[in-house]
Amino acid sequence: MMTVEEIKAAIEAALPDAGVEIVCNPSVSGQHSLRLAPAQAVAVAKFLRDDLLFDYLSNVTGVDWPDKEVAEKVRVTRPVTKTVDGVETTVEETVEETRKRVAPGCLEAVYHLYSVAQKQGPVVFRLKTVNRTDQVELPSLTPIWRSAEFQEREIFDLFGIVFTGHPDLRRLLMWDGFKDHPMRRDYVEPDDFEYEPTAHDQVLARALAHQAASRTAQEAAAPALGAGQEGTGASQ
Repeated sequence: MMTVEEIKAAIEAALPDAGVEIVCNPSVSGQHSLRLAPAQAVAVAKFLRDDLLFDYLSNVTGVDWPDKEVAEKVRVTRPVTKTVDGVETTVEETVEETRKRVAPGCLEAVYHLYSVAQKQGPVVFRLKTVNRTDQVELPSLTPIWRSAEFQEREIFDLFGIVFTGHPDLRRLLMWDGFKDHPMRRDYVEPDDFEYEPTAHDQVLARALAHQAASRTAQEAAAPALGAGQEGTGASQ
């Protein structure tokens, strides 16, 4: 079984501009993965299939990494006024400050490969988007492994990654008019569904609350509607 280090070295020897990096997994499994540069992903995938004989793509999944606040310690030099023997003097003083910034999030597609011929795997590699808003394109690997077709469609549907070069990129689970991506971490479930018998009390509570809000809105609109109709009749 080739290690991720050996696979990375083999890729870089064949494709010097591949832009491969190792993503360490600190868990007990220690299943490290490779992150590929999207621009070179198709060429690297073809090398993995044809040269390293990873001919079976078993699974593709999506990951949503939202924006997060990061605290960083920085050393800052600034002028400080001090009084010595009644005389004010300005001196430079270096202090350590904690500054916060927002690290932009991204979306990821994670692929699991096996070599049936060599009985090796899984080898895990990742592709990540620039952000999770307007730059969410990644190259489709369906032309390399046909088993990626439906799985990339599912990720497009539930996470919103747009796989360029996919032969049939459209929603798989949600309907065409659906406006959101249910597996995003900031997804807000709608409350306009009708109640169906279920063992989950929270679903019933949400449905009843929605029905009550709808009745209140209808009752509030009724007097205004009646007044408008009376005004129309009087003018006639």
